[in-house]
Amino acid sequence: MSRPRSSRPDQPSGSGDRPSGSGNRPSGSGGRSSAHDAPSPSGRTPRAVAPWVRTRLRTAPRAAAALALLVLVTAYLAAALPRAVDRYETEGLRHGIASAAPRDSVLELTSPLPVATPSQYAEVLSPDALRKRSDELRALLPDPIRTDPAQTAHGVRTVARLEGLDPWLPRPDGISPQFVLSSPSGLDRHATLRQGRPAAGGPLRPEAVVTAKTAEALRLKPGAVVHVPSRNGERVAVTVTGIVEPHGPDAPYWAVEPLLRAPVLAPLVDEEVKYFWQAALLLSPDSAASLLATAGEPEVFFRYAPTAGHLTARDTDRLSATLHSVGGGPDLVKLTRAVGGNVTVTTGLDEIVDAYRLMRDAIDPVVAVAVFGIGAVAAVVLAMTGGLFVARRDAELALLRSRGASLTGIGLRLLGETSAVAVPAAALALGLAVATVRPPGGGSGAAGAADGAGAVGVLGGIPLGPSLLAASAVALVAMLVLPLRAVVLHRRPRLHGGRDDLLTARPSRRRTVLELTLLVLAVGAVVSLRLRGTGDSGDHLVSAAPVLVGLIAAMVLVRIYPLPLRWLGRPARRLRGAVGPLALARAGRSSSTGMLPLLALVLALTTAAFGGSVLAGVADARDRAALLSTGGDARIDGSVEWTPLPAGLTETVRGTAGVRDLAAVQIEYGVALPSHEGTIARPMSAPLVGVEPASYTRLAERTGFGPFPAELLASTGKGGEAATADTGRVLPAIASPSVAERLGREPLEVVAAAGTFRVKVVGVRAATPAVRGEDFLLVNGADLTRRAATALLVTGPVDGTALRSAVTARTDAFRVTLRSEERAGYVDSPLQTGAERIYLGAIGAGAGYAVVAVLLSLAQNAPERGALLARLRTMGLTRRQGRRLLGLEALPQAVLAALGGVLVGWAAVPLLAPGVDLYRLALATAPGLARIDGAPLRADPWSLLVPALAVVLLTALAAAGQAWWAGRRGSIKELRAGDAR
Repeated sequence: MSRPRSSRPDQPSGSGDRPSGSGNRPSGSGGRSSAHDAPSPSGRTPRAVAPWVRTRLRTAPRAAAALALLVLVTAYLAAALPRAVDRYETEGLRHGIASAAPRDSVLELTSPLPVATPSQYAEVLSPDALRKRSDELRALLPDPIRTDPAQTAHGVRTVARLEGLDPWLPRPDGISPQFVLSSPSGLDRHATLRQGRPAAGGPLRPEAVVTAKTAEALRLKPGAVVHVPSRNGERVAVTVTGIVEPHGPDAPYWAVEPLLRAPVLAPLVDEEVKYFWQAALLLSPDSAASLLATAGEPEVFFRYAPTAGHLTARDTDRLSATLHSVGGGPDLVKLTRAVGGNVTVTTGLDEIVDAYRLMRDAIDPVVAVAVFGIGAVAAVVLAMTGGLFVARRDAELALLRSRGASLTGIGLRLLGETSAVAVPAAALALGLAVATVRPPGGGSGAAGAADGAGAVGVLGGIPLGPSLLAASAVALVAMLVLPLRAVVLHRRPRLHGGRDDLLTARPSRRRTVLELTLLVLAVGAVVSLRLRGTGDSGDHLVSAAPVLVGLIAAMVLVRIYPLPLRWLGRPARRLRGAVGPLALARAGRSSSTGMLPLLALVLALTTAAFGGSVLAGVADARDRAALLSTGGDARIDGSVEWTPLPAGLTETVRGTAGVRDLAAVQIEYGVALPSHEGTIARPMSAPLVGVEPASYTRLAERTGFGPFPAELLASTGKGGEAATADTGRVLPAIASPSVAERLGREPLEVVAAAGTFRVKVVGVRAATPAVRGEDFLLVNGADLTRRAATALLVTGPVDGTALRSAVTARTDAFRVTLRSEERAGYVDSPLQTGAERIYLGAIGAGAGYAVVAVLLSLAQNAPERGALLARLRTMGLTRRQGRRLLGLEALPQAVLAALGGVLVGWAAVPLLAPGVDLYRLALATAPGLARIDGAPLRADPWSLLVPALAVVLLTALAAAGQAWWAGRRGSIKELRAGDAR
């Protein structure tokens, strides 16, 4: 036998949402007491028959699960964001140190040796003494500086290069080779002996080994004796005892001084370019004192390669302060005392850390714009969820208020409902964020953890505090939306049946004041962003400027929303059929609380448009920078300046698959420029570029860098060796702005290796494809005295492998640089990739919340629409007409949101562009590209139109699906007599 309905306090009496009985009536100052609420003889209030929270959750499990899922996803995104930012910032710091050239990252301590004889310093410079001192210095380096013992080196070396005096040494252009003498420690661990024996010797009889490349180039073999100058005019004989092969040539041990592992054919530029060899002799540690006898100005060095695996982003300031102290502060005093003489600390690590900080400080505010945007959309969607729940339970809450329930009682019980769902979901989201977003490399970041543990909990090397606050904020919003909205709507008992639609609603004074306040904030944020940019990372109002602009636009759209409906309503009445006029009437009677869906969609579309414009601006800046760096789709030039192209290389490259066009140029760097001011002007030099006007003009037009008519560089008809004596001929030239300002308007004489002639500036261009620098001077290559192309600029979709094979078949002295490879090198910083992932995630999350907003807006009035369709079917409405009705009813708001989002996104980009410079985000790893005037923000049409069209399409599909589902259900429930709907 079933239990009577009235005996269940948790079961409504009539409607499925109206509770009855005293067991679940909220208590309050205005409520009536019942026998169940009377105190027992013991003084305790008897327990309710069924707890409110459990009853409500069992009554609507799907709604509770949907809210839990929404809170879970939102809290996870909020908790994962600070961990993701901390992760990519830590990766950025470690990558900046690890990927830097060893010459820039190592810490090197040097101390000059006094003038003395080798025997006087034999004991001081012994291997054991230097090793002991190196360990003492390493122990004095303060935290968080840590070094790699395997790459640590110390010893004695000559600062000045010593001339090789033996006549049998190779002299390509008659110039004697020059040697560096060095006695690095640990050579046996970093090289393998290929021939001979290890060097031994002593202070008076030095012995050395050489690398295989040095031996091949300098014709050295075991047993050879190399003589170098001494301080007293005599010769110092160094015996070569063996040939070694370096291990890991790119490791700091060898890379800091590349000359130790391989010789260099260095140019000597005078009236003509001559070459000579530079090489190194690796003395044994026992022979270190012998360097005192040479004329090479010997010094003691201690080199430490830093490690970065223990560093975190929070160590940046402490590391920078420590490096400054080591370079010229209290720690330098300690190091000087340990060495016992003058000590110079040389390192580029402080510049690496400063560059990282500048990049981070420039990127963070740009990322904050995306964070504010997606955070605002998430908050609006949570508010919409609370509004949906209040709308579904409006009759229930109105009944409770009419029966005397207090606002406090209703609010607390609703808070209990939402807390039971939101708190566990947020806690689970926090755990998932901690489990999925781990520190880089899975390490704990000991230094950073120890530093951060004093202020806030650190879990897994990443501070837990920001994630905990973010998840708690999401849970708090989800918990408070429903009770606060219910309390506001039911401040006083209301009668059923009052209209609350957009066409009849009148904005209150409070709303007007709120809108004006937000308008002032938006104007202030936009003005501040345009004037100061995003550089002030502490000004969150600046980062919220796009959100505020979208918020103001949504409020304006809500105010003007009734106007187009009224304009469309009049001609719609003349149409045949009732679907169109009825749909417009229904759209106009939508709840005045429909501002939240409109606001969510506008903010989501604005965030997507702004984020897409940021990514498009970054990609455009990288494309331009890569094109300027290579001068075309590919660049072929020598590894050594002023290396002429070998015969036949131009024809070989022209015949390579994918090559559409090429321009041969002759580049001479460092040409001294005369000045129209005479000798009082400061010295200035610039590259001299000789071009073939026709091909180079085509290249300049394709790249967009300084195009000019080929007639400007018309040949004078005088060039080649026959024009050597004609130094008065005037060559037309195209110059950069600074070079043109220096040369003036009159012809001036230029002396270069390519010839001596006079130039007159006939055109000024800010950039040119041939050179990467800011300054240049273009002339017709046919007018030069010594004509020899040094580079090829290739246009076309070339295959890098085929092009390199073609070049290598001709010569090994030239390198091939592809524009695609150059562009890929601009995104190797984790700071850049991390920030781009944040923007992509913000766009994706915004799209997801836009979908949720559309579904929530349709679900809010779903019961009313179902009842309407059921009643209209009794009047002859077909299912097809029902789908059209719901679709046309939902489309006005979606179309308005789409148009508003497109207009706001289109207007926000140029409005905010002056204050947003994406240079650091786009080209942080491409220093020296000063001619790329920043990376301005530009509107991306795809980011504007695609999300807007997707919103309209999604709304139409969702409305059609709702009509289809309503058609499959029976109409008995909707047509019940006495239903308030």
